[in-house]
Amino acid sequence: MAVRTTGRHAGDTKSRILDAAETLFIDCGYEAMSLRQITSRAEVNLAAVNYHFGSKESLIHSMLSRRLDRLNQERLKLLDRFDDMLGERLTCEHVLGAMFIPALRLSRDPRIGGKAFLRLLGRAYTDPSAFIRDFLNAHYESVAVRFFDAFQRALPHLPREELGWRLHFAIGALSGVLAGTDTDSLISEFSQGKSMNDLQLIARLASLMVAALKAPLPDGSQLATFAAVLGDATEGGPEGQVEGANPVAGTPQASGGFEPSGPDTSDGERRGGNVEASSFQPALHGTA
Repeated sequence: MAVRTTGRHAGDTKSRILDAAETLFIDCGYEAMSLRQITSRAEVNLAAVNYHFGSKESLIHSMLSRRLDRLNQERLKLLDRFDDMLGERLTCEHVLGAMFIPALRLSRDPRIGGKAFLRLLGRAYTDPSAFIRDFLNAHYESVAVRFFDAFQRALPHLPREELGWRLHFAIGALSGVLAGTDTDSLISEFSQGKSMNDLQLIARLASLMVAALKAPLPDGSQLATFAAVLGDATEGGPEGQVEGANPVAGTPQASGGFEPSGPDTSDGERRGGNVEASSFQPALHGTA
């Protein structure tokens, strides 16, 4: 039987379904949430979901797009502003600011984001579903490439592959924290109940990431130190050592992952330079 939804009632029904899906996605993740749970929470029948969205997959697309489209538009607008102002003087802090500040602003506005907004971003990154990954990669690829290129200009000492890994791990760690609790509780816990303004919050969020991104590549002595640690942790002597644990100082072994790839050997460059950006891409959607 067709569902009659007109005027204001139709908008209310659609919004309730989206809100219910968002709450369940944050709490349970994509694979664990069902249409039955969504309809029960939204107080609608299955026919209403089919009428407005057609399927669970289409519903989740709409649920993510209504938050992430606006977020990424604001991010790109702010990054463009910084680019116009600074040009070649663009810093790592400015690029991170273009990522963080719009998300923080949206989380302050209950009409377009609200308190659960940062948790939604955290869940979007940490959710293991291939469906979520594929949607984010397809829908926001140009945004990820734009930010990756900005980071590379701000951090020219890092090879593209190394930069991709650092962004992936640094932003991914932050996303995991955001997915686990609401932001107000997190701030209260770490500030011991003291008030924290936006400047202090952004500085806290960015400080560790800036240090991680700006750190120089490991030199021969550092690699030798890590090789000694791996050797000490290995049972059974040298034959059981981890591959690449070569304590000899000098040029790092390629198998260790630290040797920069030249432009003539980089897979990323041969395939349009998007490989490293794609490793960072999921992290972009899951951070504040």
